[in-house]
Amino acid sequence: MTSSLAPEQRDRVEKRGFDRLFASLPGLLATCAVCCFLWGSAFPSIKIGYRLFGIPGDDVSSQILFAGVRFIIAGAMVIIGMSAARKKPLVPRKRDVRSILLLALFQTVLQYVFFYRGLSQASGVTSSIVTASSNFIAILLSCLLFRTERLTARKILGCAAGFGGVALINIAGMGAGETLGFTLGGEGMILLAAVAGAMSTCLIGVLGKHHDPVMLSGWQFLAGGTVLAIAAAAAGGRLSPAEPLPALALIVYMGFISAMAYSLWSRLLAVNPVSRVTVFGFMNPMFGFLLSMVLLDEGSMVNPGVAALALALVCMGIIIVNIPVRRTHADSVPNR
Repeated sequence: MTSSLAPEQRDRVEKRGFDRLFASLPGLLATCAVCCFLWGSAFPSIKIGYRLFGIPGDDVSSQILFAGVRFIIAGAMVIIGMSAARKKPLVPRKRDVRSILLLALFQTVLQYVFFYRGLSQASGVTSSIVTASSNFIAILLSCLLFRTERLTARKILGCAAGFGGVALINIAGMGAGETLGFTLGGEGMILLAAVAGAMSTCLIGVLGKHHDPVMLSGWQFLAGGTVLAIAAAAAGGRLSPAEPLPALALIVYMGFISAMAYSLWSRLLAVNPVSRVTVFGFMNPMFGFLLSMVLLDEGSMVNPGVAALALALVCMGIIIVNIPVRRTHADSVPNR
């Protein structure tokens, strides 16, 4: 069978097999569920990490340093792991460098600088709702800016349902002193982070068709994480773990979250329309809420019925966007 093929031919055959799997509905559902569970576990993991590394809530430089180290670990995991799996170094070619730097700029540097800058001045509830808008923004950019697919009423309705579920679970979980609001220095920065994240989603969907998406994932994490770590350390960021072993295990796990989830997500975006994949991103806050409830005991204030309704809205949005429909020739041609 494929064992008689040259290594390059065998790689192409295996890649086509994986692409067919990721493009199928069962493969899409299973892979997105894994990604969203991993990303959802990042919510409580970050809070635990701040405690283990002694990072105060208002120490933005140390928070960005924490993120930078996490992404350096993630990049190293992807590069070393895939080099071992493919039995050859996962080294970018000259034509890959520009794409790596472009992705690192939006996915890692801008997204997290804006996010941590805004988080210190924004309420947690509003931040979560604004962050969830990244999924809807990604679909708008894909349809209106990159023109890789058409904007339809079904996609808008699906995103509205998913966004409604995220907003509902966050508003229902508001503490007594929390309020909804919007300031340029707070929620405005979070919105810029959401736009940067949406841009990276669209870029990986486009660039992943011409470059190895896993290679792009690993090297952009390494490049972006290095920039964040150097800038944060120069600004006075420090990591001071009181318990080194648990702290190390936690940040390695967080590196694994980014390495595994983003690599799989990149492969999905390379073989599916952005709208079909990114609508699953509304599941991230759902998993985050459930895991925070288990690990941090933070979900007791949310009525189970409200949580179930919010989850139903998110699932409805996913179904609306991904439900099979009869395609016409016009539907298959992107806007020009």
